[in-house]
Amino acid sequence: MTISERPMPHLEGAAHRHVTVRGVRLHLAEFGSGDPVVLLHGFPQHWYAWRRVVPLLAGGHRLICVDLRGFGWSEQSRSGYDTDSLAADVIALLDQLGLDQAVLVAHNWSAGVGFRVCQRAPERVRAFLALNMMHPWTRHRDMLPNLWRMWFTAFIEYPVLGRLVLRHWPAFTRHLMRRSVGGPGPWSEAELTEFTEATQFSAHAWQSLFWQYVVRDIPAGVRGIHRRTRLTVPTRVLGGALDPVFPPALLRGKPYADDLTVRIVPGAGHHLPEERPELVAEELLKLIAANPGGADGGSQPGGDAGA
Repeated sequence: MTISERPMPHLEGAAHRHVTVRGVRLHLAEFGSGDPVVLLHGFPQHWYAWRRVVPLLAGGHRLICVDLRGFGWSEQSRSGYDTDSLAADVIALLDQLGLDQAVLVAHNWSAGVGFRVCQRAPERVRAFLALNMMHPWTRHRDMLPNLWRMWFTAFIEYPVLGRLVLRHWPAFTRHLMRRSVGGPGPWSEAELTEFTEATQFSAHAWQSLFWQYVVRDIPAGVRGIHRRTRLTVPTRVLGGALDPVFPPALLRGKPYADDLTVRIVPGAGHHLPEERPELVAEELLKLIAANPGGADGGSQPGGDAGA
């Protein structure tokens, strides 16, 4: 079975299709109509990570849940998994969809992609909600004592080893998901199986993403390259008080930004879209209301035929 042949999980109201962006077919699950909101998933998931947030928002917004390059039902490529390339994919997707501007929501690793999109093309992002991810201005003195929290990346990032682990050790992925939440797991057994199996099919992409983070993003962070670019997009960061990967200490620091605020959610861990979907939807709606823009639903462009 190939990744494109895997059964698609059902979510009421979903319209599935593929759009070719920078030479790669990206899968989209779209819901509702109105102002466009682009949602980017984190590790180890895909578009279905937003299944509990979507029903709370689809009534008044056009929700575009994206499978990033190589994940979910999007096409895999040999390269292109570094943060800059994934950000370029998102900007090119807005072009392909005919959207001058959209609200951006991103969780976990894709929130790093979201920050890069906002810095490179701020005019394309009306507002940005980042979940469970540190911003580019986290202080080095806060990062160093928390590096141990990334222990699991040692099993993923290395070529060959990382792919073998993700493909043939599903218990590892399940363990990461179960230990990263702030209380009893928010997932059913079927949901855990869905994300675990999807990770097995996307092992190459996940390993490549983590490796590119090591060889590109960490050195850039040490040199402070992206800290020197001011963030002008109105941004809210939500973190879980019990997040074992990016704890509140990593959300401190003085942002080089016009409008960035951080909120810590008591009792929550690393998967806010599933642990606190109502709160995520509430924060997003407040952010949108505080930053009104022209209704830009865009055209319904010619993506490739359905999923």
